[in-house]
Amino acid sequence: MFTFPFAVLIIYNNFALQFGIGERKELYLNQDMANHKSALKRIRANEAKRLRNRYQAKTTRTFIKKLKAATDKVEAMELYKKVSSMLDKLAKKNVIHKNNANNKKSRLAKFVNAIG
Repeated sequence: MFTFPFAVLIIYNNFALQFGIGERKELYLNQDMANHKSALKRIRANEAKRLRNRYQAKTTRTFIKKLKAATDKVEAMELYKKVSSMLDKLAKKNVIHKNNANNKKSRLAKFVNAIG
């Protein structure tokens, strides 16, 4: 079973440092307009989910590129299993639409079957 590694979000002195997606991004947390404690929490939670979803989608796209570059049938089948699982997880979490995931899996399956 394949699991996604997560980006790291460190909150320090009212701004967040994001590491793990290839860049360092500062997110100033006091820039919001929320007045309620729960609304502030939702802002923080939404940002954390956004970063996680973005990282998982990027990781999946990278694996799809590796699959398309594969020339060996056995290697392509192993990568297809991983990519298929990753796409299903993204669809389950509503990062991408389930039809989008199924269409990608279908096209990738045709590609893998066409490898000699």
